[in-house]
Amino acid sequence: MDLVNHLEGRLLFAVPKKGRLQQATLDLLAGCDVQFRRETRLDIALVKNLPIALIFLPAADIPTFVGEGRVDIGITGRDQVAEHDAQLPPGQVSSVEEIMDLGFGGCKLQVQVPVKGSFESAKDLIGRNVVTSFTALAGQFFAGLEGESDAPKKTSIKYVGGSVEAACALGVADGIVDLVGAFPSPSELMNFFKNGLTNAESGETMKAAGLKAIDTVVTSTAVLVKSKNATNPLVDLLTSRVRGVITAQKYVLCQYNIPRAELATASGITPGKRAPTITALEEEGWVAVSSMVEKKNIATVMDELSKVGASDILVLNIANSRTG
Repeated sequence: MDLVNHLEGRLLFAVPKKGRLQQATLDLLAGCDVQFRRETRLDIALVKNLPIALIFLPAADIPTFVGEGRVDIGITGRDQVAEHDAQLPPGQVSSVEEIMDLGFGGCKLQVQVPVKGSFESAKDLIGRNVVTSFTALAGQFFAGLEGESDAPKKTSIKYVGGSVEAACALGVADGIVDLVGAFPSPSELMNFFKNGLTNAESGETMKAAGLKAIDTVVTSTAVLVKSKNATNPLVDLLTSRVRGVITAQKYVLCQYNIPRAELATASGITPGKRAPTITALEEEGWVAVSSMVEKKNIATVMDELSKVGASDILVLNIANSRTG
């Protein structure tokens, strides 16, 4: 198959080929009805029902491909976008535009040091050896600390592509800058019970290496990004679909009956994304209310509705959505 000819006229969508963001990204694409089959060992998959080609790339490379306009749109970590932008020459504006925060893949890029060592703050590492995969962000971070310090020392930032956490134990570094998982989102918790969190997501790698976090360089989640030069109208279509799926994952539909006299109070509890939907019941003095509520708040919302006289409270999952 001549892939070059097959890619012509298609929107190119970069997705992580492995790592902590891949499965959540694939689940998101399924929710967007992006149908494809990826052949073994092939990093290009043609979408069956839309003129789109998925390009499987390391998450760290996606901002570069998007920024250079090699692909139109992509999903990666905000940390990777920040690292890409930090590498740009002074005065050059990034061509990577963030469309939306996807809410999964939460993590922090943190300064870590040995638990049994004498370092208690990131400033203690000024003039020392620091190992990381994020050399540009780490360099910016320590340059800022050096600017605040009276000591004319320069911190040595060295690149290591993997097993960064082993650098201190092996005597290569005094400290490291590496990713540590933040508390998972509700959907990631479900994946935890199904598949288990990776070491990076749970922070176990840091603990096992005898390290502790003493400062945060960047807080990150997965983001949908596009090239500022992208003109394909499918970018807007995909953005709408992704936003609909993310909203559906975040909200549930809460339906209940309430005396009209208590409607204002109940509407304050369930204001919805725009406004609750109100329908008159056959029983005089009562109305039915339907409103979108964030999943994380639904138990408290139901308790509060019960206190103000609501009855027949139902909670329904939202499979997909298009909201304002």
